Amino acid sequence: MASQLFRPIDLGGLTLPNRVVIAPMCQYSAVDGDATDWHTLHLGNLALSGAGLLILEATAVEPEGRISPDDLGLWSDVNETALARVLETVRRHSDMPIGVQLGHAGRKASVRAPWLGGGQYPLGERGWETVAPSPLPMQQEDRLPLALDAAGLARIREAFAAAARRAARIGLQAIEIHAAHGYLLHQFLSPLSNQRDDAYGGTLENRMRFPLEVFEAVRAATPAGLPVGVRVSGTDWVEGGWDSEQTVAFAEALKARGVDFMHVSSGGLSAAQRIALAPGYQVPLARAVKQATGVPTMAVGLITDYEHAEAVVAGGDADMVALARGILFDPRWPWHAAAHLGATVKAPKQYLRSQPARYRTLFES
Repeated sequence: MASQLFRPIDLGGLTLPNRVVIAPMCQYSAVDGDATDWHTLHLGNLALSGAGLLILEATAVEPEGRISPDDLGLWSDVNETALARVLETVRRHSDMPIGVQLGHAGRKASVRAPWLGGGQYPLGERGWETVAPSPLPMQQEDRLPLALDAAGLARIREAFAAAARRAARIGLQAIEIHAAHGYLLHQFLSPLSNQRDDAYGGTLENRMRFPLEVFEAVRAATPAGLPVGVRVSGTDWVEGGWDSEQTVAFAEALKARGVDFMHVSSGGLSAAQRIALAPGYQVPLARAVKQATGVPTMAVGLITDYEHAEAVVAGGDADMVALARGILFDPRWPWHAAAHLGATVKAPKQYLRSQPARYRTLFES
């Protein structure tokens, strides 16, 4: 039987050649938000992998929205020009669809890169004041974030829309709004981090209000045929926090507003989270969204085995499988999966001679 993982899929007018997605992965290698030579190397490598879609790392919509001072950004003309230059180089050698994840770190901003130990930078030492729905820090040792007022909400909402316009202008082919992993939009969704008493806090309807406003602003800023999706954490893994039932309600509200895909992950909001890691541990969260809404859905998280990835799609748990750290470890994972599953995959002409004799039909002609 033909592989289901390597069937095409349409996302709001963008056709992917297969259902293997490269998930956003922070590189902490930008300069003032500008993409660098590292991004050319990194993205160029992944763009030769044969995956169906490559989504750029979390890209900040304003300087204060960066996770670290070294994050990619798309808030200025200079950022736009730098990223356009990288994309131009990559596209000379690959026609893989490329999207971008737009985000704002909220209270999780102003931190060191992982290889520098993480933790917030002090003010005056590359650090800045962070913002959040409520003045509640992520870690006890973190600075208290400033609670966003109406002007701050309006500024960030427009920043998402402006970044979306820039993304469309430089030819990015999909936009994913980051509402997962404890970053700003997730902070609004979860009752653990959102303790407001205005129209943006309290009930589920109120907690969803700002993320939905951001989605509407981005959707209105992008042309028809450019898919807009949302990445969510299906659960906080903390009692009394955000959970799968609320995620489904959020996905249904997004569907009513024209969302083109959902990317379901989990966690990242609370230091109290307790996660039982296992292959496919987040797949049930994706399944719940897909079954309730019918929106094209990506599953992600410790899916590294080819048969497992095939089963996730073939069994109807999700429409796509997203790879992150696994594809950094094995940048030719889609080639190897296609060979194992008897499918075909695109490869650059310079690499066609690498095809092993036992896989003579692996590469598309």
